[in-house]
Amino acid sequence: MRTSMHRKWTRKSSLFAVSVAALAATPCLSAELQDLHLNFQPRTLDEQSRIDRAIAPPQDFTTLQRFEDLPAGAATVRARSDEDAFSQPSANLAFEQELDFKVGNGLFKKIWVSAPSSTLASDGLGPLYNARSCQRCHIKDGRGHTPNGPDDNAISMFLRISTPGDAKDGFAEIEDYIATRPEPNYGSQMQDLALPGHPAEYRLDITYQETSVTLSDGETVNLRHPTYRAADLGYGPLHPDAMLSPRVAPQMIGLGLLEAIPVQDLLANVDPDDADGDGISGRPNIVWSVEYNQPMLGRFGHKAGMPTIMDQSAAAFAGDIGISSPLYPAGHGDCTPAQVDCVEAPHGDGDTREFEVDQIGMDLVAFYSRNLAVPARRGANDPQVLRGKQVFHETGCASCHAPAFVTHRMQDRPEHSFQLIWPYTDLLLHDMGEGLSDNRPEARATGREWRTPPLWGIGLTQQVSGHTQFLHDARARSLLEAVLWHGGEAQAARDTVVSMPKPDRDALIRFLESL
Repeated sequence: MRTSMHRKWTRKSSLFAVSVAALAATPCLSAELQDLHLNFQPRTLDEQSRIDRAIAPPQDFTTLQRFEDLPAGAATVRARSDEDAFSQPSANLAFEQELDFKVGNGLFKKIWVSAPSSTLASDGLGPLYNARSCQRCHIKDGRGHTPNGPDDNAISMFLRISTPGDAKDGFAEIEDYIATRPEPNYGSQMQDLALPGHPAEYRLDITYQETSVTLSDGETVNLRHPTYRAADLGYGPLHPDAMLSPRVAPQMIGLGLLEAIPVQDLLANVDPDDADGDGISGRPNIVWSVEYNQPMLGRFGHKAGMPTIMDQSAAAFAGDIGISSPLYPAGHGDCTPAQVDCVEAPHGDGDTREFEVDQIGMDLVAFYSRNLAVPARRGANDPQVLRGKQVFHETGCASCHAPAFVTHRMQDRPEHSFQLIWPYTDLLLHDMGEGLSDNRPEARATGREWRTPPLWGIGLTQQVSGHTQFLHDARARSLLEAVLWHGGEAQAARDTVVSMPKPDRDALIRFLESL
């Protein structure tokens, strides 16, 4: 397994020219390959040589790699022992930037109210929405969770919805784009809350059926298989071809650093035809950027459906809260033309702000989101953790959860500039098997494909979020359950974990908890 993993990593040099050249030939990618949305300096040959050495696969598992305990480079902060561990500003922010961070935090936490209201700066909620603030989904800037029983709402979980489309619903510039349309009555996202006088769109109903997996030592692990239903529909029946996909809010740390990884470094891991024969076939999602009005590489969201933090933030304001912005100017958010009362309801735009959140506000929210710091590793030098790191690599986990990158050198974003980071993701799409399939495509992502999620901070989930629920729909109740749900390209790695001795499996989990 180490030989296969090493091939995948060294493909950065051996297949780099092939990967980039092939994708650059696609018109939709030619501009994005140059990272035109970032003001960066090209790397020198000496810098690239240093980078190659810094991110090379480990040869010695008895000690840490250099700077490995600082997952966000100079932006890394001391790991707090309370629930605010994900709510700290990057350690290398300039003093004057800390005020922008705090103001952005205030907007992230702002409770929006319905219009018209005397609090003009905060009106415009809904009429249909999933939450009244960003913070109510991303609680403590951490990971969302499933409803805790029948009397709990789905505050940090919702259903995306769409129907199959045709050529005119896609983007001709994007090769392999899978066209979809918003559901005619419910739009692109289902909202389970509404202002007085408006029915909510639905109630999220989840049922589970449990199965068991027996490990090599006889230990049994139960997995819960969810079934999702949009119950108590408020605007008529769903389209017969409606496709539903559950999503929980992801953690917010390190986003600016992920945005600053050079596109060519991510594309160097692309292997759609599995040319190296290791069973891993990562693909980039290419999506439309509303911010830049062009196709770009998707980086954010469970299926890499958003290219920039600004795109992600503005879309969340519109879909989750019903708030207009310069990128999504509709005051009624995700309401469809069929929801006439919603479209015609009073909204909070049209005053001196023009939009319910203006560009200044969006810039501050995006700045805050970019600069939520990644905490330092805990116990990274522990012998069991180091053994778990070796198991992680030998099992092939690093083929998708690529450990390290170096960000662009950027004059206008020094806090993200030229940092050696350890996010443990390739940000690419991978077939995760039928068990995790939502059967709903998103841009180039098929129903079986998901973006590799970053692993940094994953060991602090219980501390920050009060639970240990993982995967796109939080079905996994532990890290081990999350591993056991891996299929498709990750089936071999998953089966290795099932069959390995318990001390190695425990070490693997301990390593993940140290991230």
